Amino acid sequence: MVRSMTGFGKAEAILEGGRLRVEIRSLNGKNADITLKTSLIPKDREMDLRRKVAEVLVRGNIDIFLTWEPSATAASSSLDTAAAMAYFGQLREMATSSGLPDPAADSLGTATLIASALRMPEVVTGGTKEIITDENWPLVDAAFDEALAAIDAFRVKEGAVLRDDLASKVDRILDFSKQVEAFEKERTESVREKILARFEEVQLSPDPSRLEQEMIFYLEKLDINEERVRLRQHCKYFMETLDGAEHPGRKLGFIAQEMGREINTTGSKANHGEMQRLVTCMKDELEKIKEQTLNIL
Repeated sequence: MVRSMTGFGKAEAILEGGRLRVEIRSLNGKNADITLKTSLIPKDREMDLRRKVAEVLVRGNIDIFLTWEPSATAASSSLDTAAAMAYFGQLREMATSSGLPDPAADSLGTATLIASALRMPEVVTGGTKEIITDENWPLVDAAFDEALAAIDAFRVKEGAVLRDDLASKVDRILDFSKQVEAFEKERTESVREKILARFEEVQLSPDPSRLEQEMIFYLEKLDINEERVRLRQHCKYFMETLDGAEHPGRKLGFIAQEMGREINTTGSKANHGEMQRLVTCMKDELEKIKEQTLNIL
């Protein structure tokens, strides 16, 4: 089954004190390059999580995001009111003892004192390090499994689109190659006429049997039948790999290179305007194939 390396998956875990959202995004890459764009995951869980993600997604530039939304109760309980009031009183006393007007005499001054008190150490308690614990890790782990399943399903869906697109491009290459055959006789006659015209131009009368031998040798050098046969074989192998291999991406890239060699050799031997045009069309389709294979797992 063809999978794209582009994907997105998300899931949620309801924990004590709030909601944890897990998001996983991936783009094409040569290896499994996993980046944890969060500080919520405990260090002792990080390696196992990376291993789990790599086993499912295999390859790609993979970013993992965690978003914590505390409940209203949890958010309010994180404020140490006693500590805040103590800091408030100390700040007010420090201002008045310095000979300044009482900052709490008006609403603006009171608000300023409150804001300053809230910035003091240990006034707002709790922190991200306590969100994920050993007790709630099974819930978090299940959310990761759900997000990985979602991104894998996304990749499968995108892969089906890529598969059909690649198949259509391979079919077009085969069609262009078949059209080349129609000009083979015309090209042979054209080459023969050019050679004879050149002899007439220099006013030479070669031995007919010798001329025929040399012309056959020359035309054999320009023969593209072997290239067309190998190109068909490569196209067949490409489709077999696309539909049969578990992770065909890298292999498809190698086969596309072999297809390119046969197409380039055909172009170098063509010596015919319309055949060169068809070769250019094949090269165009092949470049699109190469770009698409980079995004296949």
